[in-house]
Amino acid sequence: MYSRDHAIVSAAVGAVGVAVLPVPLPWWAAVGYAVVVGVAIDFDHFAVARLETGDWAALRRCLRNPEIVVFDQDVIFGPQDLWPLQRLLSHHLIGGVVVVGLWLVSEPLSLFTALVLYAHVLGDLVWDNYLLDTYREQHMMAAESDSE
Repeated sequence: MYSRDHAIVSAAVGAVGVAVLPVPLPWWAAVGYAVVVGVAIDFDHFAVARLETGDWAALRRCLRNPEIVVFDQDVIFGPQDLWPLQRLLSHHLIGGVVVVGLWLVSEPLSLFTALVLYAHVLGDLVWDNYLLDTYREQHMMAAESDSE
C-alpha cells in the first residue's frame, strides 16, 4: 500500500480506537499519533532493501528527490529490492518490539498502537493479494536472472 493509503486507514482506525479504547491522549493527538505510526513503520523498507541489494540506492533516491516519496512511490524501489514477505516479517518484528515496549509504559497506548499496526499489516496483505500476479512475474524475472 502507498503511504497516503496507510495514512487514511490509520486515521480511520485511530478515530475508532479513540472511541472504543481508553487512549491516554486527546482525540486529535491520538489520531495524529495513529497516522504517524501507520506510515512510519514503512521506514523499515529501506533497511530491508539494503539487506537485499547491498546498497542504500532506494534511500539515496528519496534524499535526492523527496517529491517521489509523496507523488511517485512506485520509483523508490526496484522490482527486486523488496519482497512482500520480507517487508511483512520486518513489520511484525518491529511492531512486536514497539508494542511490548509500550506495554511497559502504557497498556492503553500499547493496545492502541497494536490496533494501528494490525490495520497497517492487514492493509499490506490485502494489497499484496491484489498484486499477486505482479509478484509472480517479479519472482520469475528474478529466477531467470539468477540462472544466467
